[in-house]
Amino acid sequence: MAVTAAQVKELREKTGAGVMDAKKALVETDGNIEQAIELLREKGMAKAAKKADRVAAEGLTGVYVDGNVATVVEINSETDFVAKNAQFVELVKETAEIIAKNKPANNEEALALKTATGETLEAALVSATATIGEKISFRRFVLAEKTDDQVFGAYQHNGGRIGVVTVLEGGDEALAKSLAMHVAAMKPTVLSYTELDAQFVQDELAQMNHKIELDNESRAMVDKPALPFLKYGSKAQLTDEIIAQAEKDIKADLAAEGKPEKIWDKIIPGKMDRFMLDNTQVDQQYTLLAQVYIMDDSKTVASYLEGQAAKVVDFKRFEVGDGIEKGSNDFEAEVAATMAAALEK
Repeated sequence: MAVTAAQVKELREKTGAGVMDAKKALVETDGNIEQAIELLREKGMAKAAKKADRVAAEGLTGVYVDGNVATVVEINSETDFVAKNAQFVELVKETAEIIAKNKPANNEEALALKTATGETLEAALVSATATIGEKISFRRFVLAEKTDDQVFGAYQHNGGRIGVVTVLEGGDEALAKSLAMHVAAMKPTVLSYTELDAQFVQDELAQMNHKIELDNESRAMVDKPALPFLKYGSKAQLTDEIIAQAEKDIKADLAAEGKPEKIWDKIIPGKMDRFMLDNTQVDQQYTLLAQVYIMDDSKTVASYLEGQAAKVVDFKRFEVGDGIEKGSNDFEAEVAATMAAALEK
C-alpha cells in the first residue's frame, strides 16, 4: 500500500516520530495509523531499553505553582543540548504541572500520572527517549505547601538548571522571589543551624582549618602574618558559657588597650557580632538564615527578614545533575567513538 504524505504528517503529529520512522511504521502496518502508533511505541521502548545504562546528568528543572501547592522537578537528559529541545522543555513543564496538581507520594506514583495525551508520564518519557534519541529520565520531585496567609516565591536560574521555591510568612511575592534568587545563588541546604548534624559541623570545620593551614604556608612564603584557626563553626557549638567567656575576653582586651569603661557598651556589641560571625562559618555556608543576604550584604537573611516583618517557613532547591556521578562512557564519548570508528573504515 502506498503511504501518503498526509498520513506521515498525521502520525508524526501524534507521536513526534521522525519522518523516516513514521513512514516505515506506516509501510509495515499497511497505512493503519493506530497500528503504526503501537509499532512506534514498541520500537521506542526497545530503544529506551538500550539506553537504560547510559548516564543522564544534564537536563532541566521544572517549577509549578498550583494554589497552595508548588513543586520542583528534575528531568535528566544525556547532553545539555537536549535541554533546549522543544519537546523536552514541554515535557518538563507538563511534569511539574501534573505533579503539583496531583501530589503523588513518590516517584512510582508520579510516573503513573496521566499526561494531557492520556498516556502515563512513564510512557511519555519512553516516547521522548525514542524520538529525541537520548536517555530521558525522571529523577526526582519535591512538593511545598503553604497556607492562605503565606506566599510562594518561584524562581529558575540559568535556563532552568536550578529551580527554587520558597515559602514566606508575613511578606509578599516579590520578597519571596528575591529570597528564592538568594537560595539559587548561595546553595543553602537547610533552614537553620539546628538542622545540622554535630559530626557534619566537626568535619566541615576540620576542612576549613585545613584550608587555612594551606593558606598560611603560602602566606609564610611572602612574610604575611598567619591566619587564626577556627575553634567553632556553628551556633550550635556556642554555649552560654562560651559566649560569656568571649564577652569577658573582649572586656579584658579593652582594658588592656586602655579604653575607658564608659564606652565599652558601644564597642562590645560590634565585637560580639564579629565573634559570632567568625565562629559560625559552617552555618553561613549551609544554613539559609545565617547567610549574608545577597540583596543587602549588611545583613543576614534572618535579620533582613526580621526587618521586613517576614519569616521564611520553607524552601526547596534542585540543581540539575547534583550528586550524579558522570561515567566515562557518557553520551559525548560514545558519539566520539562512533565517529572515530567510521573514519577508520
